[in-house]
Amino acid sequence: MAFGDSLYAGYNVKQDESFPAQLEKALSAKGLNVQVHNAGVSGDTTAAGLQRLAFALDGLPRKPDLVILGLGGNDMLRGISPEQTQSNLKAMLDELKKRDIPVVLTGMIAAPNLGQDYASKFNPIYPALAKQYGAGLYPFFLDGVITDKALMLPDGIHPNPKGIAKVVNGIDDMVASRLQS
Repeated sequence: MAFGDSLYAGYNVKQDESFPAQLEKALSAKGLNVQVHNAGVSGDTTAAGLQRLAFALDGLPRKPDLVILGLGGNDMLRGISPEQTQSNLKAMLDELKKRDIPVVLTGMIAAPNLGQDYASKFNPIYPALAKQYGAGLYPFFLDGVITDKALMLPDGIHPNPKGIAKVVNGIDDMVASRLQS
């Protein structure tokens, strides 16, 4: 299950071009028989994600083999305190641990205009939580994408289908490894 925000939901792209759909195709090409459930909701903060996580898990036909968790970008864009973001992510990771569901955490980094103080508190959240919970970590979801206008939608925030393909190309081996372990 891919549980995240608009970066997962497929903002302004066709559903078959979304991150979960492209990841499913990439994993199938590696010989894995998987279905990647798209549990992305545009605009979701970590607080909203925390509120809907148990419901999303309970609504699946069976326990997922893996959850790819990607929330926090909207928290950062709204200036929500890094402490609150971390607390909400920790609560989601606690829920997933309680259910014995392995996790790959996809991180965010603070936008430069938020300042060094915010970044110094926000940026370490994902590596610290991945280490604490033994989760896989893809440190920055938009790594190598956000700086290339050819890979981004005109809003400069969301990747286009080619950008999503680059993300998938960066994360698919880690996801495959976690699914096979």
